[in-house]
Amino acid sequence: MPHAITRPADRILVALDTTDPDFAVSLARGLVGHVGGVKLGKEFFTACGPDGVRRVAGAGLPIFLDLKFHDIPNTVAGAMKAAVPLAPFMINVHASGGRAMMEAAHAAAAEAAKAKGVTRPLLLAVTVLTSLSEEDLIEIGIDAETKEQVVRLARLAKESGMDGVVCSAHEIKVIRSVCGPDFTLVVPGIRPGWSVKGDQKRVVTPRDALSLGADYLVIGRPITQAPDPVEACKRIAAELG
Repeated sequence: MPHAITRPADRILVALDTTDPDFAVSLARGLVGHVGGVKLGKEFFTACGPDGVRRVAGAGLPIFLDLKFHDIPNTVAGAMKAAVPLAPFMINVHASGGRAMMEAAHAAAAEAAKAKGVTRPLLLAVTVLTSLSEEDLIEIGIDAETKEQVVRLARLAKESGMDGVVCSAHEIKVIRSVCGPDFTLVVPGIRPGWSVKGDQKRVVTPRDALSLGADYLVIGRPITQAPDPVEACKRIAAELG
């Protein structure tokens, strides 16, 4: 696995949810050596594009490219081939895109990585968005409990060649039991006990998520809005240690 976890800080992925590339680059530079990487999502990518990703990558931290591809297999394969040359550490798709789409994503990522001489990124699948309730699932035609749907999609993701999933901390144990110890679990919605909870309804601390079996923790505002982001990272890493 690229960027193997060798210390607690390696588990921390900082969400840079901004449209300002200068802010993102400055923060990423300051965090080198203190975290495992940074996450760039649709907000950043829509505003700054591939050039923005390259600028942040130039700061020296691994990139989790959180673009959640979800389209027909051929289109997702093309998107993956376009994204892999940016050398992200991780990239994701929606598991609900189906087996053929995920298999196409895997094949395209492997092909592009070989052609460009870069390491194939870890391929993650998003199961059920944490914003969706069971009522929401029923409304879009999925008559299943959230946990049941999450497990179904996690299993499908593994069978389709994905290296892991992005999941809620509340789903870690059941996914781990179904998909095994080597399936990478990336968990957002993490809030240290000392931070402001913000709009998070179900707060899980870094230590709690780790004890449940998370591999990587996506943490945004407790770090990016802290008076001293480096000190906040050190404090979180100490809790994990």
